This record gives sequence, C-alpha cells and structure tokens, in this order.
Amino acid sequence: MTDWAYGAVPQYGVALLFVITLLSCLALPVPASLVMLAAGAFVAAGDLQALPVLGAALAGAVLGDQLGYAAGRWGGTPLWDRLEARPATARLMARAREGLHRRTATSVYLSRWAFSALGPWVNLAAGATGIDWRLFSLAGVLGEATWVALYVGLGFFFAANIRAAGETMVSVIGALGAGVVALLLGRMLWRARRG
Repeated sequence: MTDWAYGAVPQYGVALLFVITLLSCLALPVPASLVMLAAGAFVAAGDLQALPVLGAALAGAVLGDQLGYAAGRWGGTPLWDRLEARPATARLMARAREGLHRRTATSVYLSRWAFSALGPWVNLAAGATGIDWRLFSLAGVLGEATWVALYVGLGFFFAANIRAAGETMVSVIGALGAGVVALLLGRMLWRARRG
C-alpha cells in the first residue's frame, strides 16, 4: 500500500488527496497520512504546488467530517438512544455523551490529528448526541488544518527520506493511540476495583 501511495500522488495529484482524506474521515482504511507525506515531498521537488495540495487535503477532510457528523445526526441518534436504554451499556453511553459535551472542542480537535483513528467515530458520536454543529465544525477545521499541515509539512521537509518519515510518524501516532487506550483501560480497571 505504501508504494501505491507514493506512486499515485504524481499521477493523480490534488484530486487523489481530496478523495483519500475524505474517505479516511469516513473510517475507510486508506493511507491518507502517507499520501499527504508523499504530496509534501512532491511539493518540495516542485512537481506539485503547495496551496492546491493543502487546500485539497483540507477540503476532503472537512467534507468527510461533515458527512460523518450528518450521518450521526440523522441516523445515529436512534442507535445511540437504544444503546443508552440497554442496562449493559447505559452507563458507558451516558458517560461518553457527558464527556463529549463537556470537552467538545478538545475531543474533536485532538481526534483530527493526534488520535486520528478515533476521528470518524467522534464525528458520528457528535452528530448522534446533538453536539453544536458550529463548535464541532470550528474544532474540526482547526484539527484537520493541523493534520494536513503536519503531514504535508513533514513530507516537504523530509522529502529526501520520505519513507523513513512516514514509518516514524505512523509509529508515533500508533504509540500515542495505544498509550491513551492503555490509560483509559487502566482507569476503568482502577475504578472497577475501587467500586
């Protein structure tokens, strides 16, 4: 998949960036970060222009977020309500709703880039729980701008060694995600043991 990502960018350019970032924000397993790294390297080489690359990647990501939010808003609310009504999941769903409403901007912003694997699910949950669309959109656009600038920028600055930069970033993001999951599970175990 990595070789495909690096080879497809010069052939399909900004259209590929738009589609890939859109699909990644809809939870489809596409190499969006690798494609942005490659695009940054092609910007550094002068084969692509920076503004269209950044704009296409950002537009695709924001559109994907908005589609995920809309799907949650119009289709996810009944499912969320059913899960909240079940005794086995009621407490978890209520805590998730409360946490998302209390930390909307932070949750949405960080799930765009630092914990990007959670992004599509945060989009659905935000829509399903009635998070204010304006706040969701503002935090989402800022987070996606961070994600796009980070990866395209890394591709630009590490153009000579793009494969190593891509592997390093995937490892770092994976480690961050695993660390957060471990902390959350540890916290749940601690509370269960105490309670």
